[in-house]
Amino acid sequence: MSNIAIKAENLSKAYQLGQIGTGTISRDLERWYARIRGKEDPFLRIGESNNQNTKSESDVVWSLKDINFEIEQGDAVGIIGRNGAGKSTLLKILSKVTAPTTGKISGKGRIASLLEVGTGFHPELSGRENIFLNGAILGMRKKEIQRKLDEIVDFAGIERYLDTPVKRYSSGMYVRLAFAVAAHLESEILIVDEVLAVGDAEFQKKCLGKMGEVSKGEGRTVLFVSHNMASIAQLCNRAILLSNGEILDFNTVSKIIPQYFYLNKKSEAFIDLKDHIRKGNRFHEFEWINLKNGKGELNREFNIGEDFTISFQLKRNSKSITPVRISIELKASDGLNIANMIDADSSFDSHYQNEAIFNVCLKDIRLYPDTYLLSLYIGDTTSNDVFDYIEDCASFEVIGGGELTSRPLPRSAGLLFLTPEWKLDEILKKNL
Repeated sequence: MSNIAIKAENLSKAYQLGQIGTGTISRDLERWYARIRGKEDPFLRIGESNNQNTKSESDVVWSLKDINFEIEQGDAVGIIGRNGAGKSTLLKILSKVTAPTTGKISGKGRIASLLEVGTGFHPELSGRENIFLNGAILGMRKKEIQRKLDEIVDFAGIERYLDTPVKRYSSGMYVRLAFAVAAHLESEILIVDEVLAVGDAEFQKKCLGKMGEVSKGEGRTVLFVSHNMASIAQLCNRAILLSNGEILDFNTVSKIIPQYFYLNKKSEAFIDLKDHIRKGNRFHEFEWINLKNGKGELNREFNIGEDFTISFQLKRNSKSITPVRISIELKASDGLNIANMIDADSSFDSHYQNEAIFNVCLKDIRLYPDTYLLSLYIGDTTSNDVFDYIEDCASFEVIGGGELTSRPLPRSAGLLFLTPEWKLDEILKKNL
């Protein structure tokens, strides 16, 4: 037990579905009287439904169920799973933001959490004052915080605005300062949700480097939630795979990531994108995506040497006509970027009026057997504004050599299957 930083025992979290009180007894009685008469809720908020014909079997939703694990000091642990798996709920319990319904958490050391942009910041206080406030919450003395101040400010790059109230900060400045405070103050455990999506690519890289330094160099424990498997593979040595509030596996990253992709594999013939996490202003947006084999059949599994087509639908939400650039990003299961296929490379005019279906045909795929991920992007060619970007929205598998080869092709042997032309030039020795 001496090396255990965090221990979860029979951890569960339940939420009760139902209405929030109106604030007064008389109004609650008025709502109850309307309900028993079959009338609409008089205090229903705009945008809420009042369908009395639909009801689930239970009003209790278990966000986490019987979670057990032990995390050792100095470990960098990734927490991964699909949306709704219970990742954020688990981090909130570990950070003591919310209490478990059953079970308990025990651990050693102070915890610094970064769950949302601006968590733990007082908007009326300046950046400097919030740094000291966060340090005080962790139980640090003023002199200890003062020693770290310059390092925090330099990392966040907000020296000019250090004495400005943080309510005037942009979301990027907010997250830079929040991460710098969480990573530099002297906590034994650092918990980070995927707030880094707010920052730019350079800052995200800087954050990953700092978290690696915190874990490997300083021996502090790091818990990191991310949908980006490349970041998980770079930072973490172990990972927890969650699904529907339960732990499917807790193992090394190399064993967990393939399981995640298998779990995330789209078995449906048609992938609706409306509920996917995305970035951009949505002037244009992707509606669905599917893959078809060379015969035009919907499929997710292909052999080396096959042709397949990626189809997706785009909808224009803006009246302004601007030149767009569309790209499809392809990467392997370990997060390795393989290709970025851009419409302009094919001299293709991607202009469309309202809605359109695009078909992108890939001939003779030569990828080794593995699970591969596709991301969709559309943006403005002149301003580089992002209209819509959906990461890892579809996956497919290359399962074998097909007609090209019958030999086993482990993913570890390579990335591309090549069939060069072989020739033999025989050298005849002359008798001397």
